[in-house]
Amino acid sequence: MSLLHVLHDVSCTPPQLSRRSVLAMAWIALARPSAAAEEPVIVRPKEISDLLANPHLGWQTFGRTARNDTSLPPWIPSTVMYTRWGWDKLEPERGRLNTDLLDHTLAECRAAGQTLAFRVMCCSTNPKAPYHPAWLESAGGRVIVADYHGVEPLPIPDFDDKTTLSLHLDCIRRLGERYDGHPDIDHVDLGSIGWWGEWHLYGSKRAKLPSLDHRRRVVDAYFAAFRRTPLLMLVGGNECLAEAVQRGAGWRADCLGDMGGFSKSWFHMRHGYPVWLAKARALDAWRRAPVAWETCWDIRRWVAEGWSLRYIFNYALACHGSFLNNKSAPLPNRDDVRLEIERFLRRLGYRFVLRELRHPPRVRAGDVLRVDTVWQNVGSAPCYRPYRTAWRLTTPGGPAVVRVGGATVSRWMPGDVPIFDAAFLESPPDLPPGPRVTEAEALRLPADLAPGTYVLALAIVPPDSTRPAIRLAIDGRAEDGWYPLSRIQIVR
Repeated sequence: MSLLHVLHDVSCTPPQLSRRSVLAMAWIALARPSAAAEEPVIVRPKEISDLLANPHLGWQTFGRTARNDTSLPPWIPSTVMYTRWGWDKLEPERGRLNTDLLDHTLAECRAAGQTLAFRVMCCSTNPKAPYHPAWLESAGGRVIVADYHGVEPLPIPDFDDKTTLSLHLDCIRRLGERYDGHPDIDHVDLGSIGWWGEWHLYGSKRAKLPSLDHRRRVVDAYFAAFRRTPLLMLVGGNECLAEAVQRGAGWRADCLGDMGGFSKSWFHMRHGYPVWLAKARALDAWRRAPVAWETCWDIRRWVAEGWSLRYIFNYALACHGSFLNNKSAPLPNRDDVRLEIERFLRRLGYRFVLRELRHPPRVRAGDVLRVDTVWQNVGSAPCYRPYRTAWRLTTPGGPAVVRVGGATVSRWMPGDVPIFDAAFLESPPDLPPGPRVTEAEALRLPADLAPGTYVLALAIVPPDSTRPAIRLAIDGRAEDGWYPLSRIQIVR
């Protein structure tokens, strides 16, 4: 700003001011530093390598909470418990959900700092423990006899029978009415059909899957019941898997790590998943919904067979997994195994690094504080929930001022590599970090904000709260979950 411009700006001052006063005001205006002209404050936080206990990702405990999992080592955080229930357990009496079981499990998960993921099963391979309810036939449903690799007779529900199908669809509907969108449920497996709800009846010579039309009605029922809770579907669903992922479901695979344990000529990692996912057009489903892995056997078998943990884990990351369920089995007590698991968990799911923060050194009360940040997702998957940035200004003795920003973390994508070609199947590469994303935020400050020096802190918060929810892969986290990053002057 030139002196001429300043004189022009003050030329409309009241006539009682002398020319000397006008000139003095002009020189003061020139001498006062402009916030726009001042060099911005730049902060580049230090990245950390800690394993982070974040929601909606990571190591799942199986059938027990983290507090009750004696095989869970203290160095592995777990924020999700996964379990499977038979239809008989969820509806022990016709028309009555076992809400005591579900509510008790959800309360246990909450107390352990976890959310719940579950699947409904209807067909059991244990003749002494069927998964369908004992009242099914008396209610007019039909039960048929199946076999499983020579084990028989195995009673299973007949979902080609309209009454049986209708009774089960009603159970799914009532599950959704009660629990859809529940804050303590992470996701639901789109199950019910086939052995263990896995959408197949392999090993049976007698039984066949229900008709495609009836299978699709089960898919429809889950999507109608769970509109807010994420759905995942087993990769064995074929036509129904294709339909489910097109409607927004993620996928789940229950045999990660099979490198020849069933057959030396066919195994899941090379001959199963590449074919099934491509056929179902599910290779890009991870962009919209989570991918969950369950180990084939457990990691002890991998180590005993001499299979490469690096190969298996790189494969799982390149497919953009968010979860791993090792069935709460003990881990091999070896340093090299721990190092590979730590390396894997450091990348599994989303992992956000704040690369840079820029803001003006000072701003006036009532004005807009402009904050520019650069973010990078160095994990393997997006965060599928609409968490947002939040900013807090604090000064000793004064109230905190919190403003929720406009940046939504679901935009911060991971890196990507081509999968399932010959080179990948020979040696899955390390997944690169995601692209850097710049966010420009404008935060309106209160007009009555007292002048002084304020600490500027950052948090990632849920859509309906200003309570910090996500840990960042940077140094400096305070006990309350906020990251005090910088200082800023508030002036009149």
